[in-house]
Amino acid sequence: MSPLEYLERPPAESAEGMLVLHHGRGSDEQDLIGLADALDPAQRLHVVTPRAPLTLPGSPGYHWYAVPRVGYPDPDTFRAAHRELASFHDGLWERSGIAPERTVLGGFSMGSVMSYALGLDPDRPAPAGVLAFSGFVPTVEGWQPDLAGRKGLRAFVAHGRRDPIIAVDFARQAKGLLEAGGIAVDYHESDAAHHIDPEHVPPAVEWLREVLAGSDPS
Repeated sequence: MSPLEYLERPPAESAEGMLVLHHGRGSDEQDLIGLADALDPAQRLHVVTPRAPLTLPGSPGYHWYAVPRVGYPDPDTFRAAHRELASFHDGLWERSGIAPERTVLGGFSMGSVMSYALGLDPDRPAPAGVLAFSGFVPTVEGWQPDLAGRKGLRAFVAHGRRDPIIAVDFARQAKGLLEAGGIAVDYHESDAAHHIDPEHVPPAVEWLREVLAGSDPS
């Protein structure tokens, strides 16, 4: 298993935390690296963008898993990506000295799905938060989110009501699921399609600052 390719934007001084951004379907590690300064304008965080491991015939770019049906990743490719991403995160924490509880896992679309998958996995360390743009909590045979064990975790969920790829209902379902499990959710909708709405960036900046400052979600 080859290590995942990645880009990183170091902090201006010593890192106050880490933000790992996972790209969407058919893209690569270049896609979200430009979001680093938008989400962390003060450059307080070590920001990393890994490349998904999967290529699919006839489909450009890189993928975290195959998509037989939206909301339901292919189990085999999902599990393979989960293993590789878990190993990647472990290596980041060891190399940087930044702990999981000082880390936010985030992403767009399929990358949000992987952020939920690693952030809510009962066998993985709990991060400080999950930043989910236009994604969903996956339904995969053999995987279940750990909500009871993630009471300190916080989530930022943003989605467009005009999204033709991943319907906004998935975001609403994620919000309900997380809140029912005792996880604090900062929830945002807009009339955007399948993209990161610039309207959602300023509240995401503030949310990141609060989460990695360890402030009370109330």
